Amino acid sequence: MARLIARRAVLAGLGFSAIAGGTAGLAFSPDFREMVLGTGERLAYGTHRLIGRNALAPEFTEADLSPDFRTNGNTMPRSEVYRRHLESGFSDWALRVDGLVNTPMAFTLDALKAMPARTQITRHDCVEGWSAIGKWTGVPLAQILTRAGLLPAARFVVFHCADDFGGMAYYESIDLVDAFHPQTLLAYAMNDRPLPVGHGMPLRLRVERQLGYKQAKYIMRIEVTSTLARTGLGKGGYWEDQIGYDWYAGI
Repeated sequence: MARLIARRAVLAGLGFSAIAGGTAGLAFSPDFREMVLGTGERLAYGTHRLIGRNALAPEFTEADLSPDFRTNGNTMPRSEVYRRHLESGFSDWALRVDGLVNTPMAFTLDALKAMPARTQITRHDCVEGWSAIGKWTGVPLAQILTRAGLLPAARFVVFHCADDFGGMAYYESIDLVDAFHPQTLLAYAMNDRPLPVGHGMPLRLRVERQLGYKQAKYIMRIEVTSTLARTGLGKGGYWEDQIGYDWYAGI
C-alpha cells in the first residue's frame, strides 16, 4: 500500500538522538542490506533514518476516534498457555526480556502498568488498504530496554507472540531506532479500556511509523539480538518470511 503521511519533527528525549545516530548505519551494513532489505525498501529505510528518525507520526483528538476499529490477524490465540493466562486475568503472566541485555528481566502486567505511561491517538494503516484511529496507552519500549540495559552488540528487538499461523508462532522485529522512538509503546489499553483480546491482550506493540502487520499482538517475550538471521527464516518477521512483506514497513 502506497501512502504518504506528513510528519512533524520534534526533539527526542532521554538520549534517543544519540542512540538513533549510533544505529543509522545499519541500513548500509552488507549482511543487513542483502538479507533483509529489498531495493525499494532499502531506499525508504535509508531515507527515513537520515531525515525522519526523530519525527512523530500524526496524532489526533478523541473526536477523530474510529467508531469501528477492525481486528486483524489472529483474534484469539490457540495456545493453552495463553488461554490459562486469560482465564486468570493474566495474574501470573510476565513479559520476559532477554538476549543481548545486561540484566534479563520479567515484568508482570501490574509492574508494567505501574511504570510511567504514554497515551497517544494515532492512525493504524493496514497493508490491506484500510485505516482506523485508536487511542493507545502503554509503556514506552525505551523504558523497558533501558532497565534491562543493552549490550554493545545489540541491534534489533524481536517480539515473540502467543498466537500462531499453522503452528508457527508469530514474531516481528524492529531496529533500535524505532525501539527508542517516543511513540513506540507496549500498549496495554485501547480507548481507555483494557486491551481487548482481539487487539492483543495483554500487550501489543505500537510502532506508529510502520504498517499494521508490524504491530505485534499477544507479546510474551522480547529478545534483543545482533542479527535477524536466526529469527524465523531470516527476514525478521512472520509475514516477511512467508509472503515477502517488507521488513521495514515505513509510512
